Amino acid sequence: MQKELLAEMLVQNQFTNSFAFEKITNENLHKRLNEQAASVGFIYRHIGETMNLFGYFFGIPSEVPNTTMGQQDIGQDFDLETSQTYVAKGYEMLKKLVEETTDEDWLTEIDTPFFGKVSKIRLFSHVLFHNSHHGGQISLTLSKG
Repeated sequence: MQKELLAEMLVQNQFTNSFAFEKITNENLHKRLNEQAASVGFIYRHIGETMNLFGYFFGIPSEVPNTTMGQQDIGQDFDLETSQTYVAKGYEMLKKLVEETTDEDWLTEIDTPFFGKVSKIRLFSHVLFHNSHHGGQISLTLSKG
């Protein structure tokens, strides 16, 4: 039952965020809520990079580079197709993680530089929250920016 619950949570996260993600175009990638806020393109790239880079903590290495974590948006150009690929790869990685992780292994603690030692399930839930948080920023920027 646990795998099914996690799979459903993942599907819902992807579905909910798709409402914002599917509105991203090459024309609105540079939109910002204000001068200090990150652009839609930066935030979207950040989501894709973060999902994949967090795979390292789960023992799933990634070739996706870090160009946004800990960085400021200074007007970088981010290719929409590449960002879409990173987001899709990230969701596929999380799906594989759900399918292959045993119930007991979800409680295994892993050391992170962000939260210290946390269980795999806590880190997984953080990734989903992170996606939704930034998906909301994108949605707000597209409607008000």
